[in-house]
Amino acid sequence: MRTSSSASARIFEMKRAAMRCVALGGAFAALWMASAVAKPAVDTIPRYDHIFVIVEENRTANEIIGNPAAPNISRLAVTYGNATNFYAESHPSEPNYVAMVGGDTFGIHDDDAVYCKPHNPSADCKDSDEEGYVDHTIAAPNLAQQLDAHGLSWKGYFENLPEPGSLVYHYPSPKTPVPGLPNALYASKHNGFVTFKSVQDDPKRAEKIVGFDALERDIASGTLPNYALIVPNQCDDMHGVGGPNSPADCRGKPALVARGDKFVGDLVAKLMTSKAWTGEGNTAIVITFDEDDDHNANDHPDGCCGFGDANNPGGGWIPTIVMTNHGPRHAVDPTPYNHYSLLRTTEAAFGITDYLGHAADRDKGVVVMAPLFAVK
Repeated sequence: MRTSSSASARIFEMKRAAMRCVALGGAFAALWMASAVAKPAVDTIPRYDHIFVIVEENRTANEIIGNPAAPNISRLAVTYGNATNFYAESHPSEPNYVAMVGGDTFGIHDDDAVYCKPHNPSADCKDSDEEGYVDHTIAAPNLAQQLDAHGLSWKGYFENLPEPGSLVYHYPSPKTPVPGLPNALYASKHNGFVTFKSVQDDPKRAEKIVGFDALERDIASGTLPNYALIVPNQCDDMHGVGGPNSPADCRGKPALVARGDKFVGDLVAKLMTSKAWTGEGNTAIVITFDEDDDHNANDHPDGCCGFGDANNPGGGWIPTIVMTNHGPRHAVDPTPYNHYSLLRTTEAAFGITDYLGHAADRDKGVVVMAPLFAVK
């Protein structure tokens, strides 16, 4: 078959182009590969309908997992998913609770009240004269705003909250005592949501910051929100309180661990009776802690994923268990994670990709907890 002159010209030009590509050789390939590597990987995680996060207090991972005083949490870790290399961001409590829903600690390094500002003379702002002290009402994006913007429901359930939407620092307190109860069962330092101005100003705050009576009703009625932050009181979260009316099992580590473990076991059992858990949609229940109780326990660092050095010391090695209704069983995940990893995972599981603060730090190792949130 004869070839036309125009066709011959085209073939000639194609050969010349091929020869130029060969000449470029390794340089072209290296440039292409560099471009491919520079593109961030896409988070791969199933879509979830519900994520419920239970937060306990002040325990290192090996104080809980395998401890005979914590049989319920240990059993759940073995039965479902155990994140064996999970870390907090800071000490003391409050910065970690803020980080869980805000993606940053925003310079908070204490447990002061949400209304505290620099040089505030209130006894609730005891560190306010220190250099670098920040306003404890934060005008920054947060998980509550993201969920609202995506049409997803959320609630914070807080045991012994005095009334829905309350912004009190402690309850009970010397100013608002309750006969037979110790002071400070509820503490706002364990409520990261109310630190944010958008939540404080929300006209529906009383529908979203609620007590455990609302949790019981929502479980029974099948109306649990898409996202829930569930925080027991300071006796049931292993923190402990002293003073008048403090029960014996709210003082001392062994008693607190046993009490908190029983409380969490009962709470998880109730959540697993809910329509959210028994239905066809994907639901996760996460048990995590705010910070550890023993720095450098078993030679573990104090943090990961950008934390754990002199500039960002981290909050220690903590237990974190992930239970999913349709996901893996007997899973052990040694990937380094922190609260920002859990926040990123929550956002991704709800289809939110504009990650908050340090939840976006993939280059520092903040990744979704994909092995524990996989669906069979």
